[in-house]
Order: sequence, then structure tokens, then C-alpha cells
Amino acid sequence: MALYLSEEDVKQIVTMPMALEAVEAAHRAHGQGEAIDVPRQRTRLPQSALHVLQGALPGAGLIGYKAYTTSRAGARFLIHLFDAADGNPLAVIAADYLGMMRTGAAGGVAAKWLARPDADVAGVFGAGWQAQSQIEALCAVRPIRRVRVYSRSREKLESFCEQQAQRLPCEVVPASSPQEAVAGSAVVVTITTAATPVFDGDWLDAGTHITAAGSNSLVRREIDEAAVRRAAVVCVDARATALKECGDLLPLLEKGRLHEGQMVELGEVIAGVRPGRGDARQITLFESHGMAIQDLALARRVLDQARNRGLGMELPY
Repeated sequence: MALYLSEEDVKQIVTMPMALEAVEAAHRAHGQGEAIDVPRQRTRLPQSALHVLQGALPGAGLIGYKAYTTSRAGARFLIHLFDAADGNPLAVIAADYLGMMRTGAAGGVAAKWLARPDADVAGVFGAGWQAQSQIEALCAVRPIRRVRVYSRSREKLESFCEQQAQRLPCEVVPASSPQEAVAGSAVVVTITTAATPVFDGDWLDAGTHITAAGSNSLVRREIDEAAVRRAAVVCVDARATALKECGDLLPLLEKGRLHEGQMVELGEVIAGVRPGRGDARQITLFESHGMAIQDLALARRVLDQARNRGLGMELPY
């Protein structure tokens, strides 16, 4: 029988190590040509929108999709898993928390492969729910001792830093300005809904790795042209998705200052198809937009654990 897993079920199962392993495996399969991922499709109305990501992981026996709706009332996420061999339904999984963890894990996997091994200071733009998994994943793959967080809301920022410092093995402190968040940081993470760049690319130190995780729409832009131009490696989760919705890169592509072939997919780096960081002084950039195969890979592991633990509710099909 197919299972329905609630947000509460998922929270009992998902860990960051699980998410990191799942996302890295999905990207490796993609880089080896052993996965199918379809860029996000959107249906928009004035009051709401439907977003669908679909794909397949033949090696894991999976085909499926994530659908979510957004409106002023909030967002709702569901993953639908099917058996790749016969098409039978396997599960419907509530995916708000799962999606947050896989997004953070994508940033962590990128840092594992692109950031300097000695990276110990990070600057983070954004103090929302998504930012917590970005910091947790980064701490899991690099010896991070200090994280400086910048947000326009000072009250929200201080509360966020206190909460993260209590649960993570590093110091998490507010940054008083965007420049303070960037200066001296070996890793800079942006996870915002900004429409204009949140820092000046000329502030970046040599050797910095950037994970830009919020610009998954033409109306969003977190990093400026200077940051992109200074990057020796411009890495994306999927070229097809970046070409469709990366607000950070599309202006440069339109001006001819960046071309499609310069964009390296994270899976290609993991699979050894294309190089990542070449030396300690290079600036590297990872543009994270989200892929269905990331969700499917983590959902598969969640489903297996749920069956082992007797969690979930059987569906009548």
C-alpha cells in the first residue's frame, strides 16, 4: 500500500546527514547522465500559483514530482512518489520541512566540493526558516567556528542568531552591515527574496565560496555582476533551470558576459566530468534553484525509514 507521511512523520526521520547523502547521490547520478530532471513549471493566478518539479532516479527505482502552491495565506508542499518499473504509487509526503532540509543540504554539498577545506568563517544573508538549514549543512561539511548573519530586521536577526547558536556547534552572531557579513568570510550564503543584490561583489576576499539560494525567479536577484565576473567557477544545480529562472545570471547571459557553456553543473563536479575549485585563491559560485531529483532522493530515504518505523497512514490505492 502507498503511504501518506505528514510533516510530523517527516520531522521524526529527516536528519542533515541523511539529506546531505541523498542530495549528493542525486547530483552524482545527474552528472553521470543517470537521472532525469525537468525544470520547474509554474501556473500563476493573481491570488496564487502552482509550482511543479518532476523527474526520475532510475537507479533508485523512482519517478515522481513535487507540487506546491503559494499565496498570501502561505505555501503547501507535497511530494508524489511512484515505482519507476510499473508506475504504481508509493507515497504522498508532506514536504515543507523536507524541502527546507534538502535546500540546505544542496548548499552544504556545494560547499563540500567547492569551498576551501579550511573555511571556518561564514557570512549569511537572511534570517528566515530556510537559513537555518543552510548554516547546519555548512557546519556539517566545513570546520565552521563563526557565522555572521545579516538581516534588515534587527529584532528577528538577534532572535535567529540566539536560536542557532544554541543548537549548532559554532558561534552565530548578528552582522551590523552587509559588508561586515562578507569581509573575512570564506563562505558567503544568500537565502533571501531580495529583488536587488544584497552585497557588493568587490567586497569578496580571494578564495571565497558563494552559495546563492534565493534567486529562483526573474524578479529576484541576490548577487551583482561583479561577484559573478570574479567567480572562476560558476556552478549551478542544473543548466536548464538556471537558463529559465536564475535572476542572478540571466542579466549577464543577456549581455553576453556569461554563456551557457561556462556554467558547470554541481553533478558534473561530483562525477568528475568537469573541474571545480582549482586553487585556494579562486572565488567560486553556486547558484541553487532546486531540483526534483533532490526531493525524490531524500523522499525515498524518508519513505524507507517510515516503513521500518511503522510511521504514516496507508492510502486506499
